[in-house]
Amino acid sequence: MPEDAAEGSSPRQDVMQARQIGEAWQRIETWLGRHAPATHAALRPGASEDEIAALEESIGVRAPTELRALWRLCAGSRDVPAAGVIPDQGWALLDLDAVARSYQWHMDNQRRQARRDPETLVWRPSWLPFCAWSVTDLSFGRFVDAETGETGGWDDTAVRTVEDTSLTMLLEEVADRLEYPKLATGYKPGLIGEALVWGPPDSEEAAALWEPWTG
Repeated sequence: MPEDAAEGSSPRQDVMQARQIGEAWQRIETWLGRHAPATHAALRPGASEDEIAALEESIGVRAPTELRALWRLCAGSRDVPAAGVIPDQGWALLDLDAVARSYQWHMDNQRRQARRDPETLVWRPSWLPFCAWSVTDLSFGRFVDAETGETGGWDDTAVRTVEDTSLTMLLEEVADRLEYPKLATGYKPGLIGEALVWGPPDSEEAAALWEPWTG
């Protein structure tokens, strides 16, 4: 059976967290529908409770309320170039199959590292991937800690970071950057055609096509 998510949560807290995720995601999806239809079209519909439960059973971890709430609204992105939603690198939301693949790879890598050095920690069982460079390129991405609710990231080296930021806070920040781009710091929203692209892009070719969104 899947391990329990963050301890100490109550039904009331779960309802509040789900509502906050819903409100933040609605702001993001509304903006995409109006201004970046290609990125909006890349979003998958929400997953059913049975689909989420099947994922949790396959990996042996129960997802935290915030992540389950997001998956009920949007179960990842399609594997298309316009799928980048999450800054700073424009990462795509992972579908549930990609979540399972990424999680299993990280856990297998943790076991390999632990055989060499039992004290080595590169991945905790409670870390659940939710977005990556793309649905198929999982070398960079972000996760939610099912025990603490904190988000973090990984790259293609051994670097893993944990931040004092919840998934709700992350999505609210994305919505704020889209709605109030002049106040945004770091990567800013922009468009290439009908796709959301956080930038300015690193490549000269993309930078030449990129139009910053100013509201």
